[in-house]
Amino acid sequence: MEFAELIKTPRVDNVVLHRPFYPAVEGTLCLTGHHLILSSRQDNTEELWLLHSNIDAIDKRFVGSLGTIIIKCKDFRIIQLDIPGMEECLNIASSIEALSTLDSITLMYPFFYRPMFEVIEDGWHSFLPEQEFELFSSATSEWRLSYVNKEFAVCPSYPPIVTVPKSIDDETLRKVATFRHGGRFPILSYYHKKNGMVIMRSGQPLTGTNGRRCKEDEKLINATLRAGKRGYIIDTRSLNVAQQARAKGGGFEQEAHYPQWRRIHKSIERYHILQESLIKLVEACNDQTHNMDRWLSKLEASNWLTHIKEILTTACLAAQCIDREGASILIHGTEGTDSTLQVTSLAQIILEPRSRTIRGFEALIEREWLQAGHPFQQRCAQSAYCNTKQKWEAPVFLLFLDCVWQILRQFPCSFEFNENFLIMLFEHAYASQFGTFLGNNESERCKLKLQQKTMSLWSWVNQPSELSKFTNPLFEANNLVIWPSVAPQSLPLWEGIFLRWNRSSKYLDEAYEEMVNIIEYNKELQAKVNILRRQLAELETEDGMQESP
Repeated sequence: MEFAELIKTPRVDNVVLHRPFYPAVEGTLCLTGHHLILSSRQDNTEELWLLHSNIDAIDKRFVGSLGTIIIKCKDFRIIQLDIPGMEECLNIASSIEALSTLDSITLMYPFFYRPMFEVIEDGWHSFLPEQEFELFSSATSEWRLSYVNKEFAVCPSYPPIVTVPKSIDDETLRKVATFRHGGRFPILSYYHKKNGMVIMRSGQPLTGTNGRRCKEDEKLINATLRAGKRGYIIDTRSLNVAQQARAKGGGFEQEAHYPQWRRIHKSIERYHILQESLIKLVEACNDQTHNMDRWLSKLEASNWLTHIKEILTTACLAAQCIDREGASILIHGTEGTDSTLQVTSLAQIILEPRSRTIRGFEALIEREWLQAGHPFQQRCAQSAYCNTKQKWEAPVFLLFLDCVWQILRQFPCSFEFNENFLIMLFEHAYASQFGTFLGNNESERCKLKLQQKTMSLWSWVNQPSELSKFTNPLFEANNLVIWPSVAPQSLPLWEGIFLRWNRSSKYLDEAYEEMVNIIEYNKELQAKVNILRRQLAELETEDGMQESP
């Protein structure tokens, strides 16, 4: 298929662009295979370059021969184009609709994008499982890398290389995979160097109504326990939902077969409930007519902050089991690709200082989201404005980023990255020129040959010129476990995401710049103080030598 076939009118003059915080601009609108471009051809006027894949929905209005297209983006922005001529307006609208809903992944922009920067680091090879394993393998000999999933034969949503207990052979892993949802047998998520406790994750056990058991599964899970120690299984579903899953062939671990494990149910919502929550929240944020009561009731009705609280509470529980109880844990919900990953990754941010650095956080996303099989292509196909309801969309990754922002806000000096880093990851998960978030798992990415045909997001982010935008000037390495508050009063709305197109951040930006200047000036003064102290010490030494006979 040629993109030209979908573009009925490639160019229209005298189009007026309205967007938040900018004056209206008149210029020429151009449609390419992947971008909507508006250029005013005036100096000092910023052009609009919008990826078609960032368009969530469009509305059309007509007054006489003047047409208006309202474009609602996946990053929650709303843009208005006034187009002279009804035919041109209809042609542009139908072209945008066709180009923003392409079925084939290989027609998306990452396959056509050519970087304008020099690639210093190939992001596709920045966070390999072998490298991550080396970071803790010196502290323990109880774990090994398994290549049982080479060619994705055992589990289509796992990477080819996984970390498992050394005492468990590959044949046992194959048997356990038949007992776990989607073949997702328990694998290592995190090793806590302080006490050797671990977080493992998996899919639900396929116990069914007959209470089926798998001795290999019991052996694998028990292999993670120290002698005389108990472990915890954190199920991210309510007990009721977990029991209902048995009727469909799923279920949970029976106490009789896992006597050394205590099961805890923590209900975290998923799928359409989360999607509806996001739609309600964005709708409330965009409505400027609210009085205080109406705004607060709409915010509460969205339940967004309730979901944040549920996820953070479960992550704190997981971290508590590891650090305070000295107990290993296994986390799963149904598939183990959504709420499970929210909890495992947030628990690591609480426990592990490296996860609070830029590279450590990138490694966490690579390991706990991309390689772990979170279906980004399905979950991020649509955002808050789309009219067509699909089954698979859900802002699971955005909720995770929101939870990270909540912790960052409570511990502003403990993170090497800033809020802009989290916003950038949200934007690229939904629409990007990079191939990192394409596909639903490593198996799909392998078939699409993303490493050969597209550029990694990390190749761009980790350039020194870009990193400076994402670095937190307040950062001071903190090697302690950090315990966030999950009290409702401690969890505000993330304005940087949800209100950034509704009110100007000009004063906040100015304040941030001033803070950076103060910090830099403080560093300069500190350096001068150190030099003066050295000079004083040298003078005192010289005086002492002169006084001695």
